[in-house]
Amino acid sequence: MDIEIIDRLAIRDLIENWVVWRDAGDWDRFRTVWFDDGRMVATWTQGTADEFIAMSKAGWAKGVSIMHFLGAQSIDLAGTRAISQTKMTIAQRALVHGVNVDVMLTGRFYDFLEKRDGKWGMVLRQPIYEKDRMDPVVPGAPLKLDADLLASFPEGYRHLAYLQSQIGYQIKPDMPGLRGAAVEALYASGKKWLNGEKLDR
Repeated sequence: MDIEIIDRLAIRDLIENWVVWRDAGDWDRFRTVWFDDGRMVATWTQGTADEFIAMSKAGWAKGVSIMHFLGAQSIDLAGTRAISQTKMTIAQRALVHGVNVDVMLTGRFYDFLEKRDGKWGMVLRQPIYEKDRMDPVVPGAPLKLDADLLASFPEGYRHLAYLQSQIGYQIKPDMPGLRGAAVEALYASGKKWLNGEKLDR
């Protein structure tokens, strides 16, 4: 089989394992998708893979409910480096002002990947947040949001950020969205990565 096809299959397998193992709380296997210097950047946490896993475990123990679903994928390969973009949905459920709600967010996982000693692994995962919404789990349940707080978060993830702020997380205010300087800077970093340059941390 062509080596490029093998690499693409391995990368897709890695991306799918991330979602399944993370959402199932299969932490030992989840750790295997990351290199030791791997990093995760999200609305509610930014740090090493081990820090992300520790925070995910702590949230899991407290009943934090975050699920991920995957769609189409595009992979740019350059030897032993790759950039993978995968359409995704994040679904999170929590109490907001005493009402049980679901937030659904559509975006992309933008992943910096590398092949080391014959194995592909994740170096950096940076989600792109495109649009979201919040709905009461019980249809018609009265829910009144703080309009000023909601507007203080970027459009692409403002409902997710609102929910996460209500359960105690500090929210990163400048995550990339569908358009704008942050996502353009991310694309530029991706091009540098594929060209063999050092990843900006």
